[in-house]
Parts: sequence; structure tokens; C-alpha cells
Amino acid sequence: MLENFRRFEVTDPFGRVWQVEFRWQQNAISIRHCDAVDCKYYITDGEEKREVVVALMHPDLLAASASRKRPLTDAWCMRLAGLHLQHMISTWEDMESSIVTVPSAALEAHGRAIEEAENQERERLLLAH
Repeated sequence: MLENFRRFEVTDPFGRVWQVEFRWQQNAISIRHCDAVDCKYYITDGEEKREVVVALMHPDLLAASASRKRPLTDAWCMRLAGLHLQHMISTWEDMESSIVTVPSAALEAHGRAIEEAENQERERLLLAH
């Protein structure tokens, strides 16, 4: 699991290492009239530079939030989007698009991964004390 969701690196299937920088998060209704939360990233492999917007659909976020029994927060959205971008780069899936909408099944999977990482961290801290 990523430790820093604002800056991280991902290796693509071709062996290139991409530096990822989170730029902003915004309600998409105000910029493109879509019921989503948009997370924008700048990515570069040193030669190529790209901008990628990861769109988290609001109805899907509400469903994932309810199924995980957790509040819908900016930090959680940033983590979900970061995991999806990590997946995109590592598989090169959807990398031809500058705006990518996260499928609801992927959003649920990312939510489970975050919850699992949080549970492991809690266990680690409990064992440390």
C-alpha cells in the first residue's frame, strides 16, 4: 500500500518508472457538470509528461462509503484515486485517456484494500505496545 498518496512512483509494464504528483481534488459538478469527485495528477517518466484526472462517481462513492461503514472524506477520495492511478500505470490500462472514471467494482476493491491496510497498521501498532 502506498504510504504517501501525494507523491509516489509506479513502474509501468515497459519498465519505465513514473513519478506521480497529486495536484488537486475538486467536485466535478463545478468544472464539467458531472456528479463526481475529480482528482488531478501530474505524471512523468522523465521524458514524457502527462496530466491525468481520476473521476470518482459520487453515487459509487456513497455506496462504497456505506459498504465500508466509513465517512466519505477528501483523504479517502485521494487514497482511492491514488490506488486507481497506481493500477492504471502498472497495467497501462486506460492510459490513453486524460480523464478516467473509476468503475464501481474497482472503487469497492480499492476501498477493501485501504481497509485491509488500515487494519494491518492497527495490528502492528497494537503489537508494538
